[in-house]
Amino acid sequence: VRVGAMVFVGGTVPSDSEGNIVGGDDPYLQAKFCLEKIERALVEAGSRLSDVVRTRMFVTDIGHWEAFGRAHAEAFGSIRPAATMVEVTRLIAPGMQIEIEVDAVIPDYQANPSGDGL
Repeated sequence: VRVGAMVFVGGTVPSDSEGNIVGGDDPYLQAKFCLEKIERALVEAGSRLSDVVRTRMFVTDIGHWEAFGRAHAEAFGSIRPAATMVEVTRLIAPGMQIEIEVDAVIPDYQANPSGDGL
């Protein structure tokens, strides 16, 4: 969702367009797939990973924090958004280990005088 200079990508899970879980039981691959989906959503909204200012990761096993963190670090590099990781009991489908949301702010955004918010 884009409102002016702000883009919000809601809970992104490691499932493909057919509902199959991508990454099997590998927490790193699941996180990497989520972040790739997020990047596509950002681009579609006129943004990019470098605009991300905050990430939230909901994970079913905080013991895999290093694998999740490695995928996060690879995606964001020196961007270093504010990041939160929270362990939850479960996600929407069995086998899903992570769900990620991001907030982005498009720098140097010029408001559209037509008032359509884009």
